[in-house]
Amino acid sequence: MSAALPSNAPTAPADDAARAAARLSWARDASGDATLTLVRASMDAGFRSYWRGEANGLSRIVMDSPPELEDVRPWLRIRDLLEMHGVRVPHVRARDVESGFLLLEDLGGETCLQALDSLDADALMEAAFEQLLRLQAIAPPDDLPAFDAAMLRRELALFDDWFLGRHLGVTLSDAERADWEAVQAHLVDAMLEQPQVLVHRDFMLRNLMPVEGGVAVLDFQDAVIGPIAYDVACLLRDAFHSWPAAQADAWLARYHARAQAAGLPVPALPRFAHDAALTGVQRHLKVMGIFARLHHRDGKPKYLADAPRFLAYLDAVVPRDPALAPLGALLDRHVRPHLSAA
Repeated sequence: MSAALPSNAPTAPADDAARAAARLSWARDASGDATLTLVRASMDAGFRSYWRGEANGLSRIVMDSPPELEDVRPWLRIRDLLEMHGVRVPHVRARDVESGFLLLEDLGGETCLQALDSLDADALMEAAFEQLLRLQAIAPPDDLPAFDAAMLRRELALFDDWFLGRHLGVTLSDAERADWEAVQAHLVDAMLEQPQVLVHRDFMLRNLMPVEGGVAVLDFQDAVIGPIAYDVACLLRDAFHSWPAAQADAWLARYHARAQAAGLPVPALPRFAHDAALTGVQRHLKVMGIFARLHHRDGKPKYLADAPRFLAYLDAVVPRDPALAPLGALLDRHVRPHLSAA
């Protein structure tokens, strides 16, 4: 969800015969198996697609990233950086950057979200924390984008423009607009005041794969320099799965203890928990906006079914922070009646 496409983004072309033939020919050469065939594995949020095939008795994944639509180099750059510092990411067996083809190891057909019922939750979180701590310990490249005030406000505008405006048909009054501006300023300040580290931006169950010895990390290409509480807030207040609040709070304390032991710049636990809560509010509002956009712009209505999850997340935080009272009033006035009627 961090790789949101602009409203004027080009439409991905159909998988034409020429591209399919080039992909298959390259995959056969790269794998050394002239009999390899490919079947669709999954589509990326952008223009990448993934294909599975068996080469010399081993399952492989081909990433197809058409260069004119989505340059594969940012993905490779972050992947190589993470792997160099011990983060478990997909191994690359062959690469053709100019053509936009990669041959990857096959990590399996189920993400941690899909395989959740068969996984031990505590062990899963420990494995996720292990990868997250390694990621956060990496010194971010100087030219990596920063999760600065402008980016944070662009994300919050998704809630205003797409969820309130397009989905609910709400136009904020002048007083509501002033209150909304104050809420945004509070959230942005809380995130910018945190220690800044390498941030994945979508560190959640569907971007983790169960592998031998732990989990592997996916969808990292939009990494930025940002607040240290961001990724753990993503993980514990997942966009697609709700954990019991007490369990999530216990895991947050466990992560905090491990981060302290690893020498990461986390503040004392009460402050860190507050930071994580406010960071979560910013993300929940953004994701509500993205899900509304997926429905209205991209014809993908299923995501809006998760809107009550985000309202529940917000209800757990907003009443505890007086600066968020205007947000609570906005939710009560415009959002809650719609979700109750749905």
